[in-house]
Amino acid sequence: MIQLFNVNNHIIDTSEFSNMLHDKVVIEYEKKIANYVGAKYACAINSATNAIFLIFKMEDYMNPRTVKIPSIIPPVVANAIITSGNKIEFNDDVEWVGDSYVMHKFRTYKVVDSAQKLERNQFTKECKPDDLMIFSHYPTKPLGGVDGGVIVTDDYKKYKWMKEAVLNGTTFANNNWERGISFPGYKFYMSSIQAKIIMNNFEHYDKKISVLSNLVDIYNRELGYKNTSKHLYRIEVLDNERFVQKMKEAGIICGIHYPALHLNPIYNEDNKFDCPKSKKLQKRTVSLPMNERLSFNELGYILDKVKENI
Repeated sequence: MIQLFNVNNHIIDTSEFSNMLHDKVVIEYEKKIANYVGAKYACAINSATNAIFLIFKMEDYMNPRTVKIPSIIPPVVANAIITSGNKIEFNDDVEWVGDSYVMHKFRTYKVVDSAQKLERNQFTKECKPDDLMIFSHYPTKPLGGVDGGVIVTDDYKKYKWMKEAVLNGTTFANNNWERGISFPGYKFYMSSIQAKIIMNNFEHYDKKISVLSNLVDIYNRELGYKNTSKHLYRIEVLDNERFVQKMKEAGIICGIHYPALHLNPIYNEDNKFDCPKSKKLQKRTVSLPMNERLSFNELGYILDKVKENI
């Protein structure tokens, strides 16, 4: 069976950790990811979902607000905003999938959700120093792990608050944890095992992105698209559920990204959000395998079956 994504397996010797929760590998990871994307600071978190929650719970911004997000989006994004005490509204942006997008603009800075994209110097290119940018290490993401996320910024004040908040609100000073709670925080820290697996995958990340870039180029040339995402390669078909089933019968796993949340009464009880493009595309878009281990024969087989069933 040809898989949608490649997820690496790892054997980790935990005896190398001085601390299973806060070993130096977490600090090494934070330094590496910050340097890679061009930011001064990185706060490692156990998931990108909790990163979203944390940002909207930040000490200086406790008043409820309305956050406008695409209807075509992973439900965990909406859930994180709602459970942080805020409200959501939906827009009809269907182009962001597989890319980064501005999730929210506060008065003096913006929050960029880049859970599906991670590129060298990306923070420098897309953000100002006081902005916040979120990355994900969910297993199927380009730089995957056993889940995990990170928030990067050049703003030390925000970074300091987040570093304290992810470890139950303990005081943070000079890279050492001092016992004592300065405010009610959260159990959101990244474990040593999470950081170690991400660091292992980091060693081959640039090579992986190069392979995926070539894969995107081949898909574009053969199928007539101009896609650029290294995470999701989406095309349109008449009936995506039928297409996915036909491809599965041929031994190829495809995906549907994502449901249109504005059609779910849980998120749109009063039916006040109208997103026609999202409604249409949730039944027509499918994601083809983005697996860096595909052979040329497998890729040719995928393209043949796509053209046969499109």
